[in-house]
Amino acid sequence: MQLALKLRPESNTTLQNQLFAAIREQILQGKLKAGAVMPATRVLGEQLSVSRNTVVLTYERLVAEGYLESRPTIGTFVTSALPENALFFKRLSDSGSGFADQDAGERLTARHPILFQGRAQKVVNPNQHKLSADFWVGRPDPHSFPLKSWRRRLLHQLATAGANLTTYNDPGGIWELRKAIADHLGPARGIMATPEQIVIVSGSQGALNLVARLLVNKGTNVVIECPSYQGAAFLFESFGANLIPVRVDKHGLNTKKLPRERADLIFVTPSHQYPMGATLPLHRRVELLDWAWETGAYVLEDDYDSDFRYQGSPLSALFGLDQHGSVIYMGTFSKSIGPGIRLGYLVLPHDLVEPARTAKALLDNGHAWLDQVTLADFISSGSYARHLRRIRHTYWKRRDCLVDALQQHFGDVRLTGAEGGMHIVWHLPNNLPTAIEVQTIAEKAGVGVYALEAGAAICLHGNECSQRALIFGYSSLTESTIQKGITLLSEALKAST
Repeated sequence: MQLALKLRPESNTTLQNQLFAAIREQILQGKLKAGAVMPATRVLGEQLSVSRNTVVLTYERLVAEGYLESRPTIGTFVTSALPENALFFKRLSDSGSGFADQDAGERLTARHPILFQGRAQKVVNPNQHKLSADFWVGRPDPHSFPLKSWRRRLLHQLATAGANLTTYNDPGGIWELRKAIADHLGPARGIMATPEQIVIVSGSQGALNLVARLLVNKGTNVVIECPSYQGAAFLFESFGANLIPVRVDKHGLNTKKLPRERADLIFVTPSHQYPMGATLPLHRRVELLDWAWETGAYVLEDDYDSDFRYQGSPLSALFGLDQHGSVIYMGTFSKSIGPGIRLGYLVLPHDLVEPARTAKALLDNGHAWLDQVTLADFISSGSYARHLRRIRHTYWKRRDCLVDALQQHFGDVRLTGAEGGMHIVWHLPNNLPTAIEVQTIAEKAGVGVYALEAGAAICLHGNECSQRALIFGYSSLTESTIQKGITLLSEALKAST
């Protein structure tokens, strides 16, 4: 490690004293953290063009005064207990900066204002470890990650990486992964796309950000479902978009309610509407595409969990039905493999390919090569298809277990979204409290069930659509945990009445 130090040979202060003061100041300012390893004396001497003896004597002095500690045969480290309790702003005037302490607040307020304004969606439950059963949404089974296969492929790719780990790759994604995704989407989702139309991103949120960078600005009219996914609504809101909500019903987006004024983009989840779970029927898909063509809007199709379908065959994606290049398709491996690998993709109409690749290059110059090539191998070998079949069967059984448990304890429950995906919605009967009240009662009993807005959804028409709807994720819970959770929920609700 090189230290950002500069000595002045022309100064009247000795080099040893200068070096002592510089290292001491970096420690007190927190630039050198407690426990940080210091450079070897020979290395630091070569960096600063001073004798090794000068560095040795400086280190000895810093050790004697308690700033450093020496561990024989290991090295020299910043001590974990500093001899002074000094704050950075308090020491500015002592370091020769010329700024007095009372000026610090004024200097901070004079800085350029932060231009970003936005809200963070709920993707992590901070109370999950306190709960006996947590029906959090969108969380894969923690034991489902294909660890052995992934490790074997990753180690093979490391061994044969060549220059790939030290070379910038295509910002749109490596060709092998884009080809594997294109081959998968044809039979799975009815999408005929070339690898050139695919851009690799960091999960669905990375896809949303890239699309927003291309198409959304202050005042852009963006149509969203109501209720909808928080992460999309908050993202478009942060870009200054004018959000136009359109209600969903038992069939998904109500296409008869689409606005007739100019719209620039519409965000939809047709395969498994988030959060209510409906599958958009074919005639509405056609109406949506006709509307997009007539109004000049792009359709952003979020197919976040379409790999899990338990009843009937999935309908072709909107992208596969589109005849006019209106649809942008986004997919993610966060649900099918795990959010830890942070990989997703966009399939773009031809006119957006080059702008998207350019924007991706400016954003991050592309995703990590090792993750991409490992996933490409996993898909093209057929392991991904086998993995999907296995976890689809597991989630199907857990869905059935949840439905059975709700019916056992609460009778003829009204559910939506049970045909596929990783969650269902229970529409509460009038004899039970509101969704947020049930959520509170359940949490006290050690069970996590969620009103829509606590489960990463948002209702822009107010909270009327979420008053009596509870969302249950089931994919990460064993069947015994599901049964236990619903039993505890039932007992807690009975005790509260």
